[in-house]
Amino acid sequence: MTAAPGYGPHGDLCVAFLQELPIDGAAVSIFGGSAAETLMCASDTTAARIDELQYDLGDGPRWDVFRTHLPVVIPDLSAAGVRAWPAFAEAAASTDAAALFVFPLLAGGLVIGVAELYCTSPREFSPAQTSRAAQIASRTAWTLLRGLMPDDETGSAAIPLARREIHQATGMVLVQTDSTPEEALLLLRGHAFASGRSLQDTALDVVSRQLDFTPAAGAADQGSQ
Repeated sequence: MTAAPGYGPHGDLCVAFLQELPIDGAAVSIFGGSAAETLMCASDTTAARIDELQYDLGDGPRWDVFRTHLPVVIPDLSAAGVRAWPAFAEAAASTDAAALFVFPLLAGGLVIGVAELYCTSPREFSPAQTSRAAQIASRTAWTLLRGLMPDDETGSAAIPLARREIHQATGMVLVQTDSTPEEALLLLRGHAFASGRSLQDTALDVVSRQLDFTPAAGAADQGSQ
């Protein structure tokens, strides 16, 4: 796992959560490409440790979030329900975290990573706070997509036929997600990045209807490969 030291170059992404929510620490990680995971920012050593434990153990709420695209809220890490992740629950007991809130970095129907928020004492989020955390996570996802995705792709995308397919796929994603052309292309590039595939191959999957970004249809899930 690649980790940015301290707040790292993307530390402002963690600050947004800290300023707007009643939490003690935050970490933001992305998945995809040639790296299995990159820790973009961690507000402190506890936040970094919570992120690292789940990555190292392959166990913890973050993996449920990545699979379901839904947040996992744990008001008390010592509660029996945490035993759904036995290895993580045991390891987390050695940290300062007492409550954990994990949100998907969701842009359109694409999850590119997670935001992990913790408190040093048991705490519950109100519905308004949960909604706000989800909004910040979505904003963070779009920010990362814009920062990580190149403006142009070399190689096959330079072929006129490939460009037409990418334009066609962008239009389809635009309709599926009710987004702008810029956002639709970012979603295509984000999915290509996350799956380690080329933009052209990803566009072909959309055009052939093997890949659908419609949220209600289980967005960004491949039908077949």
